[in-house]
Formats: sequence, structure tokens, C-alpha cells
Amino acid sequence: MKIRVGISGYGNLGRGVEKVIPQNPDMELTAIFTQRDINLNTGVPVYNLKEAESMKDKIDVMILCGGAVKDLPEQGPKFAALFNTVDSYDNHAKIPEYFEQVNKAAVNKTAVISTGWDPGLFSVMKMLTGAVLPVGESYAFWGYGLSQGHSEAMRGINGVKKGSDGKGLAVQYTVPSEKAMEAVRSGANPQLSVRDKHLRECYVVPENGANLEKIASDIKSMPNYFEPYETIVHFISEEELTANHSKMPHGGFVFRSGDTGGNKQIIEFALKLENNPEFTASVMVAYARAAVRMSKEGSCGAKTVFDVPISYLSPKDSATLIKELL
Repeated sequence: MKIRVGISGYGNLGRGVEKVIPQNPDMELTAIFTQRDINLNTGVPVYNLKEAESMKDKIDVMILCGGAVKDLPEQGPKFAALFNTVDSYDNHAKIPEYFEQVNKAAVNKTAVISTGWDPGLFSVMKMLTGAVLPVGESYAFWGYGLSQGHSEAMRGINGVKKGSDGKGLAVQYTVPSEKAMEAVRSGANPQLSVRDKHLRECYVVPENGANLEKIASDIKSMPNYFEPYETIVHFISEEELTANHSKMPHGGFVFRSGDTGGNKQIIEFALKLENNPEFTASVMVAYARAAVRMSKEGSCGAKTVFDVPISYLSPKDSATLIKELL
């Protein structure tokens, strides 16, 4: 029997999940839940988010595609009490608090939080490479690319113009420092602050008559998202945003620079993504499969990528994995 999947939220990430599920023969999309207009031509039933509870016996796992700023803090615990869930909560500083809230709610369900690529795959690589090279330094760089979480955080700021879908018109690009990355690749093990590693470049469409200085200040002072970084804010027209900032590339690097007794050893893991939401969706779908498997084993509560056996991400059984990949 196929895994019955529900999608909560139908923005870029939700549409990415919808595109990815058909690539997984062991899964089927059962329903989409949204707070938007439910008259969507998706090929599967679409419901208002308020109707989700009535579907709890018809869905094996709910993939939560809301934003980390406003949606997931409420929806994560709420849905974890009703369904097995997977989300991409990405406010790193608040993940421990979010984990506890979801864990209290997921009494009889399995809720895998903070999947995607960072947090998510990058987190796994940091753990793995740190275990392999215990003497050394770990480094993570993001970009060049459009950050969904940081863009979403900007869109709710007062003075940012709303588009036809009601969302703020703003995007943020993360720009890694080539100088800092080359220092890491050389094995120099530099001490780098967040400002040394990245620049955050923002493009914002303001409302007519908005206070541009206040918008820029509100963005730059936002805790956890922009405050620690060098941030540049550009104000542009809606036409320019549509013409030049509609694509969603991203990527990043994880390095571990270590020493095994006088010899330098460097591990590098890299991503280059043409479409960030679709890749994030692909990771979430794999963890959705794992959540269902863990639930069937009675492993309930909140889980992170560190708790999920890596083989549970694959649709292949253990014998096949050993034969083909070991």
C-alpha cells in the first residue's frame, strides 16, 4: 500500500512537494490543505486548513510547508497531535524550543522537524564529519542564492508592498565570501564571524509613501535572521522584482578541516540548486517516508535528522541497499 501524503500550505514549498511526490512510486498525494482559495486545479482534493482534522485517518504523513516565522510555531504542534508530520522549521536559534513544543504534542505520532538542507542535510554532514575528524573545525557557507526563510521573514515587515497573493514583495540573497572559503580550503582553519562569511542582500518593493529608512532598519535589526550579518537593502519596483528576481537558485558548502596526527584532512560537501523549494521538498518527502516507518515501529514524539536511520529515507529495502550501494 502506498504512503498517503497530505500537504499543508500551498506556497512555493507546497507546490514543490506536489511536483516531487510522483517521483516516488511508494507514495501518493491524498490532499492539499491551504488557507488560500481552495478552487485550485491541482488534480487532487483541496481543502481549507480548518478541515484537516477530519482527514486524520486518511493521511499517513502530513508535510508542513508553512513558514517558520508565523505558520509552523502554531501548526507544528497542532498537526503533530493529529498526524505523523515532517517540516522544515529553519529558525536555528529557536529549534530547541520548537522541538520541545512539538514533542509534547506528538504523543502518539512521529514528527520529524527541521528537515531540508540547512537545517537538515547540512546538519547531518556537520555531525558526520565532526565524528570522523574530531580534531578540527567545521564551517558552513550558504549561497549564492535566494533564501526562502529570510525572504519570508522580510515580507511581513510594515511598509513592504503586498502582491496579489497577499504576500510581501521582497527577496533576500545570501552571498558567501570567496575569500573566507579559500582560507578554509587551504587548511588554515581561520576563525570567522558570521559577518566574515556572508553578506545578505535584500530587494524590497515598498508601499507608496513608505518610510524606507524604517523598513531597512527593521530588516537589519531582525534577531537571528539579519542582525548578526552585514545586510544591504535595495528598494526596487514590482516590475523589476518580477523580471529579475523570480527564480529561486541556492546552494552551499559544509567543510570539515581536520588533523589526523600531523596531516591535514579536508572534507567538502556542496550543493548547487536551480530551484531551492523543489530540492527542499525532495528532502522533506524522503523524511516523510522515514516518519511513517518510525511511526509503525512505535517511535513517537519529535525527531530530528539525527534520530532518523539513514536507510529509512530510501524506498529500497536493506538487502537491496547492501547489494547496490555498500
